[in-house]
Amino acid sequence: MTIEMGDLKKGLKIQIDGIPYRVVEYQHVKPGKGPAFVRVKIKSFLDGKVIEKTFHAGDKCETPNIIEKSMQYLYHDGEMYQFMDTESYEQVGLSDEQVGENAKWLLDSMVVNVLLFNDRAISISVPQIVELKIVETPPNFKGDTSSAGKKPAKLETGATVQIPFHVLEGEVIRVNTETGEYVEKVKS
Repeated sequence: MTIEMGDLKKGLKIQIDGIPYRVVEYQHVKPGKGPAFVRVKIKSFLDGKVIEKTFHAGDKCETPNIIEKSMQYLYHDGEMYQFMDTESYEQVGLSDEQVGENAKWLLDSMVVNVLLFNDRAISISVPQIVELKIVETPPNFKGDTSSAGKKPAKLETGATVQIPFHVLEGEVIRVNTETGEYVEKVKS
């Protein structure tokens, strides 16, 4: 299927010169003189690089052959992140570059979407909200109950997020993986 300039929008998957991309930023520009055009920032699924591209009326690109498959994260073997297809029990390995920033949210046995491009695993997407345990954070100070203040907290996956002062070590919190921000404390 071909995609034209007017079809472009944030989050759309497109293919240019055989490389699959995701549109991360989109801007429709209508200059005083000349025809309108679309300026996009696109992120490669293969290497994570972000490039800027301009589309004019009549420019076309393809829809990539990308399939999302639910798979379970098993472990990191020192070189690759290993995932297992929960239906066929087939295992696939992805490199540090392919997993990228998502690595800091991965927990053993977590189910993620593995992106397959032409039947080859190229990337993953983690759930937007994950529940993780705080393994290290400074203690509260007496009288420090303001909800406006924040302190750093190291999570069980190694990620660090800013949390309110009243949240303590050992508690489980919900984190938005797109923004890396604390959402709320999980009620025990």
